[in-house]
Amino acid sequence: MSPASLALQDRLLPGVSRTFALTIPQLPASLRPAITNAYLLCRIADTVEDSTEMAPDEKDAHYRCLLAGLADAAAAREFSEALLGTGLVQDPLERELIAETPGVLRAFGELPVAQQAALRDCVTTMCHGMAGFERLKNPYGLPDSGCLRDYCYVVAGCVGEMLTRLFADTHPRIREQQEELRQLSVAFGQGLQMTNILKDVWDDRQRGICWLPRDVFAARGIDLVQTDDWQDHPGYRDGIRFLVAIAHHHLRLAQAYTLRIPASEVGIRRFCSWSIGMALATLRKIADHPGYTAGEQVKISRRRLRLIVATSNLSVGSDTLLRGVFRLGCHQLPRVREQEIGSLRASRLTVKPAR
Repeated sequence: MSPASLALQDRLLPGVSRTFALTIPQLPASLRPAITNAYLLCRIADTVEDSTEMAPDEKDAHYRCLLAGLADAAAAREFSEALLGTGLVQDPLERELIAETPGVLRAFGELPVAQQAALRDCVTTMCHGMAGFERLKNPYGLPDSGCLRDYCYVVAGCVGEMLTRLFADTHPRIREQQEELRQLSVAFGQGLQMTNILKDVWDDRQRGICWLPRDVFAARGIDLVQTDDWQDHPGYRDGIRFLVAIAHHHLRLAQAYTLRIPASEVGIRRFCSWSIGMALATLRKIADHPGYTAGEQVKISRRRLRLIVATSNLSVGSDTLLRGVFRLGCHQLPRVREQEIGSLRASRLTVKPAR
């Protein structure tokens, strides 16, 4: 990748994700440009999804134009100009990201062909998948648990698969385990995404969106469509703790994924273990306060974040130490039996373009 493209990516990344601005530099140098580019492309797609005032058909057109921009500089400029022209991207940092989309797509074209293929598959799945879910958005949740599982795949599970493809080029042992790691990576993505959904449930509702599965709460005596003050209902709090337990289950599979990465690949292990540690700490706060009413109430502190980073860094070179850190992170979190997971078990989804 050219120095100009590297500089552009390094400038944009901290503005749209402090977390990834910390974790990506831990990776081997050969992976950083591609994974930075991947994250920026995913954030660009997210900017389309996040607009609550844009019609589904209009969003689908923007997604298609973004995908066309992977191979066509003119389409990249068209995407950027059209999205900014809607006036719906208000955040200054997001506006800058969209304005610089042609440069991000140009950087994509400078990556090795194999890395381009992994990123293209991921972004295509994400764009087609998010377009398909656009018509299910409402303030009262998704129809059922299967919908939540599928949504987690199109916004996070496919990212795990892409990362596994990229990691496989760094070490023969990763390449040998690639299929097993790919399956675990889908669970890894679902665990992280469910954590984000639970953390942001009230902030999302203010925007008229909810990703909670209604069937989980109906089974506990609460109708999310008919009930206003969800947090006051015991069934709602019980449902939240159940979803915490499901996310915890998937993060245990994420831990198995991390332990399969050779201990010599310290950077990749850090990249994985930091995100798992942060998610587990967030789940613990949610489980302890299932009646929370704002994301700020369950956000982990900077002190806790520094502790997670420090303990991960000390342990990643040793399987024994890393297992111990994971056990501490899972301490007292709710758990589920295998038979309770049902349709919330992570699985791959074949995504077709929206019509």
